[in-house]
Amino acid sequence: MKRIWIALAILLAVLCATLYHSVYLSHFTQDLSSLLEAAETEAESGNWDKAAALTQTAQDKWAQRECYLHITLRHDVTDNIYTDFREVWEFLHCQESGEYSAANARLIAGLELLSEAERLTLQNVL
Repeated sequence: MKRIWIALAILLAVLCATLYHSVYLSHFTQDLSSLLEAAETEAESGNWDKAAALTQTAQDKWAQRECYLHITLRHDVTDNIYTDFREVWEFLHCQESGEYSAANARLIAGLELLSEAERLTLQNVL
């Protein structure tokens, strides 16, 4: 009987960790998306320096949690986000508004898909 309780405790701990990760990642990606959307607004109004500062803040937040993200997520997903950041930076430096907007939208979509893929839903379990 003791083994069953230990197994249930372990199962409950894993479930709690999974739920925490899902909520944490959702908040984290929403925060990054908000920064990138604000950067987009600044770029549209011609304030490229402010757009670059907001993008740098978003990338710094991503980099601060890089170890956690590489442990908990598939490496190809984190690599794609990193690549998308690099693409956004190239268009920011060139101040190409159309290309920047498309690259930034792709980065935001990648963050949203990342969060969605980690949610504990029936669709993701099956």
